[in-house]
Amino acid sequence: MSARNDHPAVWSRLDVVEGLGLGTLIAETDGFRLEATEVVVDRGTRYSCRFTVWADLAWVTRGARVEILSPNGVRTLELASKGAHWTRDGKPAPDLDGCVDVDVASTPLTNTLPIRRLGLSPGESREIPVAWIDIPDLSVHRMTQRYTRHQSSEGRGRYVYGDPDHGSFELTVDRHGLIVDYEGFAARVS
Repeated sequence: MSARNDHPAVWSRLDVVEGLGLGTLIAETDGFRLEATEVVVDRGTRYSCRFTVWADLAWVTRGARVEILSPNGVRTLELASKGAHWTRDGKPAPDLDGCVDVDVASTPLTNTLPIRRLGLSPGESREIPVAWIDIPDLSVHRMTQRYTRHQSSEGRGRYVYGDPDHGSFELTVDRHGLIVDYEGFAARVS
């Protein structure tokens, strides 16, 4: 896998009436940056989500900024990690201490972080603690997620992702570790 996606990926959401996301992975001298935006319309809810996630050269999350625009106005969340300790909007967040990834719930882009960082071989799996950001309400809680890598198929990496709140889903990824298909949630348009 290379360290950069030169063209932003576009995903169509499968779990809402209308949803479209655009995201990219940018290599920087001291790590990686994920940039994305998403617009969702679903049964009385409509919002846009714009976020940036920073990771070091080992793909460990160092911070995230998420902004929501909805009928309730604009709201922002900032998370930062120093070592194993986290802050939420500048205040200590000990409930997140030890998390190594951030998962922004509205997008498949943040699944790239553990896929790249773990470097699993086919048949391997690993459980990891993540700071899971619910969208659009911006609540954050600690969640244990499991990634299992399967044999590649048709030139795509294959994984099963699972967590205790949502169940298990098959993921396929491109050579950059970006999601192509996320079962029941999102499918790559381009």
